[in-house]
Amino acid sequence: MTPAAKHGAVDCLVSEHRLSRTKACKIVGLSRSAYDKPRVDWVQKDAPVIEALNGVVAKRARWGFWKCFHHLRNGGRSWNHKRVHRVYCGMRLNLQRRTKKRLITRERQPLLASAELNHVWALDFMRDTMDDGRPFRTLNVIDEGNREALRIECGTSIPSGRLVRVRDQLIEVYGAPRAIRLDNGPEMTADAFTDWARLHGIRLLYIQPGKPNQNAFIERFNKSFRDEVLDANLFNSLSEVQAAADGWLLDYNECRPHESLGNVPPVAFRATVFNQDVSRFNLST
Repeated sequence: MTPAAKHGAVDCLVSEHRLSRTKACKIVGLSRSAYDKPRVDWVQKDAPVIEALNGVVAKRARWGFWKCFHHLRNGGRSWNHKRVHRVYCGMRLNLQRRTKKRLITRERQPLLASAELNHVWALDFMRDTMDDGRPFRTLNVIDEGNREALRIECGTSIPSGRLVRVRDQLIEVYGAPRAIRLDNGPEMTADAFTDWARLHGIRLLYIQPGKPNQNAFIERFNKSFRDEVLDANLFNSLSEVQAAADGWLLDYNECRPHESLGNVPPVAFRATVFNQDVSRFNLST
């Protein structure tokens, strides 16, 4: 208990329980001399320090204690650092203070459901932890045309360089898409990734910050992956995460019906679209 709290407890025992001051002080663990000592109104006594600190942090919200203290000393204030720090902590200025975050300006991206394959890819990151608390991430990529999951890449860290390598591997298998829909994460706005997209002629459709509904297809995919894999299993290693993700991805693409695709799996829908394209080609020739 703080000294102020002990004083309050003694007052309560004396006034409400009719105990003597000596007995109340003994119960609380406060000496009679400390209890009888004139109490100091610290708020009134520290009012100049409080006013000075408020004046500093009002203009310089990101300054820490020592910058504030030296600024006050340079301004002619003679308070020592112990007193200023006590008031500083009492005002809870030692806690991290929120500042206004600068948001990136992006154009609104309309979510158009195209049946054309390999037209727009959507990607997003997910985060989870293993059984022992170690964190890991997954990079999820789908084709918006048939909702097919192209890749789930697992790793403790997936920087922009690894993001580019995964994209190159997917292009070797599926070909380059016309556009990629994504959010504004640091890996996706890094020069390594944007230069790669420019080199391959791929448009980057950045959604507006705080508007995940503009990337709704991958968000819906993430929900299924979290419900059926991440939340349903305990993982002890990254290899276990990758194995579970690969097995689920195969089942997702080849067995799971999708209402938006006419209740057929993505692979079956892709075959249907391919056959239609072949029929059109034969008719035209």
